[in-house]
Amino acid sequence: MQKMPRLVISATRGGSGKTTLTLGIVAAWRKRGKSIAVFKKGPDFIDAGWLGAAAGRPCYNLDLFMMDREPLVRSFVEHSAGCDAAVIEGNRGLFDGVDEAGTYSTARLSILLRTPVVLIVDCTKASSTVAAVVLGCRNYDPEVKIEGIILNNVSPGRHETVIRKAIEQSSGLPVVGAVPRQRKGDFPERHMGLTPFQEHPDKERAIQASAAIAERYLDLDALWEIATSRADVIDVPAVASCRERPPADSPVIGVIRDSAFQFYYPDNLEALEQEGARVQWVNALTDAALPDLDALYIGGGFPETQAAELAANGSFSRSIKTAADNGLPIYAECGGLIYLGRSLTVGEKIYPMTAVFPADFVLEKKPQAHGYTVLETVAENTFLDKGSVIRGHEFHYSRIVNVDQLPPMAYHVTRGGGINGTGDGLVYKNVLGVYTHLHALGTPLWAKAMVQKALEYRKRKQLT
Repeated sequence: MQKMPRLVISATRGGSGKTTLTLGIVAAWRKRGKSIAVFKKGPDFIDAGWLGAAAGRPCYNLDLFMMDREPLVRSFVEHSAGCDAAVIEGNRGLFDGVDEAGTYSTARLSILLRTPVVLIVDCTKASSTVAAVVLGCRNYDPEVKIEGIILNNVSPGRHETVIRKAIEQSSGLPVVGAVPRQRKGDFPERHMGLTPFQEHPDKERAIQASAAIAERYLDLDALWEIATSRADVIDVPAVASCRERPPADSPVIGVIRDSAFQFYYPDNLEALEQEGARVQWVNALTDAALPDLDALYIGGGFPETQAAELAANGSFSRSIKTAADNGLPIYAECGGLIYLGRSLTVGEKIYPMTAVFPADFVLEKKPQAHGYTVLETVAENTFLDKGSVIRGHEFHYSRIVNVDQLPPMAYHVTRGGGINGTGDGLVYKNVLGVYTHLHALGTPLWAKAMVQKALEYRKRKQLT
């Protein structure tokens, strides 16, 4: 790979303004005529959606837990091809991982991709101690190339001056931006952080507000110089970024994408196309019924915010149930699993869903499961062979209230919460619904199985 300009934007902890400032840098560079490839470290959907909106191109997730290193690096190389620079937003603190060693952390990703790091530090109620934190981060792992510091929530004047001088004298790292505390409101938060950009009333205004912050308070030229001069060559050959469109007679896999279901990794959708399928968008809120499909993929999202609309579109939900009864292959994750249940209780209201599974869901006020998952296939199911292992991610506030009445589950949970702490995956005919989100680069057999099941279903339709 060429020595393409690239940056990792990280922070000393979560909640330090990382997403807002990363959006601002991407949007500001884009205003200067630069094409920016964007990536999100970790399994997050919401930040990735905002980054994609700011860059005007899909944002791809990079996750060392869910993906092997070689396909991760190849994905980064491929999706950066043809761009002027790449920006990777980290998650949590720079060295935070699944254990005390920081395994799978943003720091480890920066080392793997040989990419310089710009570190954001929240300066609230601190001055010279900020320099001690910066020095500690610089010395903690010499392989991590921290090349610049952004001060956030700093008071202009003496406060900023003291911190700048302390950092320069102790670590010698350049301060490339100092951002005063900003008013809240442009990015209303939901369960996982930011509101999904699809639901924001004025996402362009929010993105431009971030760009204005970057243009006013960050040294964009210094950031570009770091990205240009401090990144090393990655020793992985680039792969072609263009793909042939699937032929017209390819199996058609429907993907429900609307304000209720919006959490899809771009790599998952591309994997389906690489395996020969055509993707067709479906809207569960406005479509009267499922179109003629060979398989259906229902991702996660926030069906609870659209529960009344989903319940009101009875003709569509009935078409889902009929299709499932007739053997349509359906794969559903998290919010999609909820939609395939019998009911969803939000507050005091109970909303009917599709009733593919005899499961009743209730939305709680606190998370019921959050973090990485490892699942082992213990029963024959629609998509993966017995013994297959999935490494994924879960985050949900819902739970099933009648677990004891459900059939045995498809997966044994060796890490995570799943449906009941030990199992995940409800199966009905050719339908599989799970809480875990998988990534196609980490579970490549999933896309192959989806397309194979779609082909088998198409053949059965043609014989009837």
